[in-house]
Amino acid sequence: MAEPQSVPWALLAADAPTVERYRAKIYDRGPDQCAYWTGAISSSGHGKLRAGSRKDNSSRVVTAHVLGYVIANGAQALAERDVVRHVCDESSCQLPAHWVAGARLDNIRDYYARSHRAGHALGDIRGPDGRAVAIRDAILTAQATGADIEAAIVTAIAAGNPSGASQDTLF
Repeated sequence: MAEPQSVPWALLAADAPTVERYRAKIYDRGPDQCAYWTGAISSSGHGKLRAGSRKDNSSRVVTAHVLGYVIANGAQALAERDVVRHVCDESSCQLPAHWVAGARLDNIRDYYARSHRAGHALGDIRGPDGRAVAIRDAILTAQATGADIEAAIVTAIAAGNPSGASQDTLF
């Protein structure tokens, strides 16, 4: 999702407490696997985070992967009308290698091209928010109980695909 351009991205990405809060909400699984957001999740399945400081009036709730994109690439890498797209199609993914800035129309085309695929993230019967919440909750519960986190993620993902059909990933 795009944020209003009044968001002071460079300021937020340079704010050490904001970056620390952002990184603390990511479950990192390794260099090629989705890194899931474990904080607040919007109705579109994207992570949300209060960023900035009330002292300098920069405090606002932002979409986590957009903030992550700016932290990783700089504010200048995000053109005014760009959205940050997930090439993995996992709305809560925070892995920079899974993001690309681009036009909203390209993001819409991606959705329609891939949402019908069996077992695909975009075809989850719970919708993107239900999928993201299920994965987040599975991770947090497994961490709290000492259970196998990867197994919990697999189970959470499978619950959104009751047919059991699967589709290979795009990369």
